[in-house]
Amino acid sequence: MISNIKTISLNGIEGNLVEVQTDISGGLPNFDIVGLPDTSVRESKERIRAAIKNSNIEFPSRKIIINLAPASTKKEGTSYDLPMAIGILVALGEIIDNSLDNTVFLGELSLDGKINKINGVLPMCIEALNLGIKKIIIPKDNEKEAAVVENLEIIGVRNLKEVVDFLNKEIEIQATKIDILNMFKKEDKQDIDFSEVKGQENARRALEIAAAGGHNCILIGPPGSGKTMIAKRIPTILPDLTFEESLEVTKIHSISGMLDSNIGIITKRPFRNPHHTITPFSMIGGGKIPKPGEISLAHNGVLFLDELPEFNRNTLEILRGPLEDRNVTISRLYSKVKYPCNFMLIASMNPCPCGYYGSTEKECQCSKLSIEKYLNRISGPLLDRIDLHVEVKTVKYNKLDSNCYAESSKQIKERVNYARKIQYSRYKNLSIFSNSELTPKMISQFCVLDVESKKILEMAFNKLGFSARAYSRILKVARTIADLEGKDNINKIHLAEAIQYRSLDRKYGDKF
Repeated sequence: MISNIKTISLNGIEGNLVEVQTDISGGLPNFDIVGLPDTSVRESKERIRAAIKNSNIEFPSRKIIINLAPASTKKEGTSYDLPMAIGILVALGEIIDNSLDNTVFLGELSLDGKINKINGVLPMCIEALNLGIKKIIIPKDNEKEAAVVENLEIIGVRNLKEVVDFLNKEIEIQATKIDILNMFKKEDKQDIDFSEVKGQENARRALEIAAAGGHNCILIGPPGSGKTMIAKRIPTILPDLTFEESLEVTKIHSISGMLDSNIGIITKRPFRNPHHTITPFSMIGGGKIPKPGEISLAHNGVLFLDELPEFNRNTLEILRGPLEDRNVTISRLYSKVKYPCNFMLIASMNPCPCGYYGSTEKECQCSKLSIEKYLNRISGPLLDRIDLHVEVKTVKYNKLDSNCYAESSKQIKERVNYARKIQYSRYKNLSIFSNSELTPKMISQFCVLDVESKKILEMAFNKLGFSARAYSRILKVARTIADLEGKDNINKIHLAEAIQYRSLDRKYGDKF
């Protein structure tokens, strides 16, 4: 007898339908899996055999062939265990439900029949819905993640025996539902706040602009000036995630196995802070089965690189493409996957090895050669892709000893959310969310300058020698500054402030 069961495979963050075709016939006992399975899929034969036996069902001593169609694409992972086991049981007649055409099965089997959690359930469920599937049977630990997808009946199961009894209508299992709206309304209590930062008004303002427009930012200054302290507080002012952005982030974390099964969906923007010893592959993603790297895990959030010159030069250079394209493609022998990586790059660094080049508080002990060698660890093209260059100076004692507290993160976030709402409304038909994503064509449409502003920008270019890329960066930042003030048009004040955030081009430009 032949059975046909549906499941979903993954290629990056996209799902693909796979048909599990099972044929049981007479002849010498044998169990084969065909259809380009990898080692983890071939090993499932023993898991399936033991799981069926330990579910008090006799495993057939007959010839079993399972074909995973389409046979031209490689099958990887353990999520095929459950659909293959169900295929065998349907072919044996142990499951009498013949209405499985609109049902997808996903799950890894233990030897005792327990169904274990798998990675990547959310993108699989989205693909199932797109294919017109009505019901999906998945591990109990994945049910909250899957329930994010509306109009799909989610059945969470604990073991193989429970699935058999459910399909034979011997037991009932209620479909899982979650209140997504309530999850987004929950306030995130932070242990840190911008009100704790004394002084550094310029850096605070720059990070507010960066958060409001999704811009890249670098903080440069002497040791102890508060660069890391300020940067680590940026999650407290990041704009609220939209549901569409949240789904994208959750997909990536689901594939990586980093999603909390008790939550189901990520409602806060990610903040990734890798150590400077990170390898290029860990940064950009890869492996035999390509997995997302740090830049993709930071999608719709922040990638913070502390002590930027300490990172491997190759690791930094591979960021150049993703910072422009906002996605990364990883090619392997049997597959090519694309992961999104639309992140804000926040970096910090000292101006020289000792940290006091250009400081008025302490004399620099470094030679000109050592300063140039240190700064040359960061290439000009990478620095050019960073929108805001902010000089962070040492805080004076009178400000540190002051009892006055600056604005709280809550107050700043209100302005950031206000600016982002303007951008969501403006770009709702253009498939972008923030000013940092503007293309050259969009810049000419949404960043129009008056005559006086054009003269200021021309003067700045002639004096500072900006590149063409710096031109677009300045206009994007000016657009964000105008949005923070609720202005429809960019005026000379907004432009002047945007230009001052490229001042490091003048101070350090000849050394990068």
